Amino acid sequence: ARPGSAAPSSFRSSDQTRSAESDVSFDHGTVTLVIDGKPFEVTTLRTDVETDGRRAKVAFSTDWKADAERRDLTINALYADAGGEVVDLVGGLADIERRNIRFIGDAAMRIAEDHLRILRFFRFFAYYGSGRPDAEGLKACSAARSKLTSLSAERVWSELRKLLGAADPGRALLWMRQVAVLTEILPETERWGIDAIPSLITTEKALGWSPDPLLRLAAIVPPDVARLEALAARLKLSNAEAATLKAWAMAAPVNDDMSSAAFERLLYRNGAGGITTRLKLALAVARGKAESDFDEMARSARLIKLLDRAMHWKKPQFPLNGGDVISAGIASGPRVGELLAGLENQWVEENFVSDRAALLARLQERVQ
Repeated sequence: ARPGSAAPSSFRSSDQTRSAESDVSFDHGTVTLVIDGKPFEVTTLRTDVETDGRRAKVAFSTDWKADAERRDLTINALYADAGGEVVDLVGGLADIERRNIRFIGDAAMRIAEDHLRILRFFRFFAYYGSGRPDAEGLKACSAARSKLTSLSAERVWSELRKLLGAADPGRALLWMRQVAVLTEILPETERWGIDAIPSLITTEKALGWSPDPLLRLAAIVPPDVARLEALAARLKLSNAEAATLKAWAMAAPVNDDMSSAAFERLLYRNGAGGITTRLKLALAVARGKAESDFDEMARSARLIKLLDRAMHWKKPQFPLNGGDVISAGIASGPRVGELLAGLENQWVEENFVSDRAALLARLQERVQ
């Protein structure tokens, strides 16, 4: 619809929503259309009746300018009619041209309406911004950063995960750190820093890795199991996300000049997931130094080979199980597990070459 039409509404991609918690609902006049598999939200024009920094009470309206001015960023307050003509009431098109991420009106007021807008400011800067972020926006985000603790963990992690998934979140993370927003939501980064991000992004692009928010997160937090468990609980990461970080923290260090057989044993005992994360981060560091250090260049080549092996590795299946031990005459109990573990460890040390028949014969020798 066009401004002044009888049935006003705004139409936007679901990524442009103001808040998954507060806006996307029938009560707020929003329905979702799925077109060619992509969701779009159609929303009746609204005005804010009451806001508390977490959610808003709204009233339906016919005022296009009021609807635009209640939104967060100028680039998120663009409208289009049925013919595709863009209607811009807050200067969003000019900001897109300049790659300028700017709050609508008073930045502090916009943030007071919804504190999640602090993270949205940096997230949209990561995707669409250039140069230095808007000074007023930076100042307002810094001043209100303590308000982030009032938000649900799910909203914070959802926004942070999207930011970390940008093609290059490096500049956004740098400015978040500069104004102390990053340490507000990720205190683990305070003494660890974000120095690994530039070389990681460069390595991802050079080797064709898809952006991985968890890999980027691992690059800026210490590999400390207790602290990562606390982080996962605080931000309410999914079980899979928490397990990925824990596997990385617990993975054994990789010596880049170890033999293939030794590396296979390491993978078997530690799993490929955590080892792969360690190798990717180590490779990014090595490649960052390789231009001026021949040793790091050689190390990068070795790490690439190990990484390729880890990413294509399939865990060998140990040929025996508890039933085999019981069939050999051992009663159910701890002894069964002890015998199995001993045989499996020897099988691993011998590089997985013994077959089932050889292992059964060895089991018979141990139970006699």
